[in-house]
Amino acid sequence: MTTWSKVPRRGWTLRVERRLTRPRWVQVAVPIFSIVLALLAGALIIALNHVNPWAAYKAMYDGAFGNGYGIAGTFVKMIPLLLAGLGVSIAFRMKLWNIGAEGQLYFGAFLSGGLALFLPKWLPGWPPWLLISIIVTGGMVGGAFWGIIPGYLKAKLEVNEIITTLMMNYIAIYWMDYVVTVLWRDPHSLGFPLTPQFDRSLWLPRTPGLFFLPANHRVHIGLLFGLAAMALIWVIMRYSKWGYEIKVIGENSRAAKYAGMNIARNVILVMALSGALAGLAGASEILGIVHRLQHQISPGYGYTAIIIAWLAKLNPIAIVLVSFLFGGLLVAGDQIQITMHMPGAISSILQGLILFFVLGGEILSEYKLRFVRREEELS
Repeated sequence: MTTWSKVPRRGWTLRVERRLTRPRWVQVAVPIFSIVLALLAGALIIALNHVNPWAAYKAMYDGAFGNGYGIAGTFVKMIPLLLAGLGVSIAFRMKLWNIGAEGQLYFGAFLSGGLALFLPKWLPGWPPWLLISIIVTGGMVGGAFWGIIPGYLKAKLEVNEIITTLMMNYIAIYWMDYVVTVLWRDPHSLGFPLTPQFDRSLWLPRTPGLFFLPANHRVHIGLLFGLAAMALIWVIMRYSKWGYEIKVIGENSRAAKYAGMNIARNVILVMALSGALAGLAGASEILGIVHRLQHQISPGYGYTAIIIAWLAKLNPIAIVLVSFLFGGLLVAGDQIQITMHMPGAISSILQGLILFFVLGGEILSEYKLRFVRREEELS
């Protein structure tokens, strides 16, 4: 009979330890280094398509930021990203994983689009500014309604909000397809899934004061809506009792409940505000750019907004900057598709790479890796 004795064995092991402190230089250097790595990984993908990465990146920069038309296009793309990003950020603050900004954007666009089509007939003679105010408010109501449904299910029945918000995206998108192909389809659209164009008096006016842009730029006052929403979220989270409750519930819901905070009410209200901002993004897009309802009014703004909110660390001021950069990335994708004959999806690949490397960098800034000697008992 063979017997085995315990033999001590020395070796090395990799240990992951939480940092007790985070030096300032780490907080600054890690995101920059992560983005550089993401761009290098993107350069490798571009090179595999037999394109010079430096030339591709230069074309992307020139297309998005190199002239007034490119900057105007970046601002146009930024507006829905900013509004939707602010919307999901306030939900994420309370650990509500609202993945439904895309659907809330679509439903806000549907309701505001219906008002834009029929209000001039129902309320003839009303001033355009008043009609636009009603239409924009309708978009916010539509988005809020689409957010309240999963919020109520979460608050009252403990239904997972990730599943409900994600599935409701598809409902809203396919409902829009039904609207533009059957319900409100333009009989003169030559078979295309479009509604009639809105009355020109209902188009959002251009943003004033942007002297550095071409005279015929398309940047509309949706940009001011986004900046006003940023200021509102910042004030709520920094100075209001409700903002304090949101942070406490997000950090420790049991302690919040023990302190007497109404968690169910807050869940519903936060999801309503989150959806309203996404609905405002939809209303701004159709009134400021598309000027009608049509198939695929959004190329995924609601999903990109999730990336933006995380990269900005849910800071409303940082969301303004990150949404501007991602707006430029979308414009750059269109540019290299035209000039470099590359797939426009390269911008989506870069978005994913940036998120992957930045989140990886955040882990390394929170934790440190250390090789240590260990003894392990083998029997």
